[in-house]
Amino acid sequence: MIGYLKGTVAYIQKANNRVTLTLEVGQIGYDIQIVPRILQWVGIGETVQIFTHLHVREDQVVLFGFDSAAERDLFRQLVSVSGIGPQLALALLDTMGLQDLVQAIVVGNTRALSRTPGVGTKTAERIALELKTKLAEWRQQAGMITTPSSGPVLSIQEDVEMTLLALGYTNSEISQALQTVGQSSTLSKTADAEEWIRSAIAWLSR
Repeated sequence: MIGYLKGTVAYIQKANNRVTLTLEVGQIGYDIQIVPRILQWVGIGETVQIFTHLHVREDQVVLFGFDSAAERDLFRQLVSVSGIGPQLALALLDTMGLQDLVQAIVVGNTRALSRTPGVGTKTAERIALELKTKLAEWRQQAGMITTPSSGPVLSIQEDVEMTLLALGYTNSEISQALQTVGQSSTLSKTADAEEWIRSAIAWLSR
């Protein structure tokens, strides 16, 4: 209904782990609950564009705000999962960020998803099960594939990334490691996931 709003930040309120931003648009103030990370680049008095999702329930109507259309679309995917409400979806986005959250779901890294407060193992498994295929396709269409061209071939890419994520490495560390070790002509030609993993760990442990 409302794709985005562009206006001046009039007020920011923090209460009960929720951040609400009042955006003045054409002399009308819209209260928008935002992903807390937006505060890293938004301040009172600034002119901003916030992508929005209108969430309607019998007892309330809430406008949620995001810093990009992709983040809003991912939010919509998350709340489509049984048992995932808007607050939990916001918490996932705030804790992990867009790229890391999509990556964790696509490779089925339930351990990473479970680090978000309120997300247990069963919930994480349900998110991965229901959204893995959808987000893999959506990520490709949205141009969000982050694995560099010098990384492992797609047939082993998920195995390599999932193993490294499970070992506690972040997506940015993994991406950098795979890009670097992939420059080896010998490694770039192999589809041996274990060899990629060993090389990446050696580089990350240097």
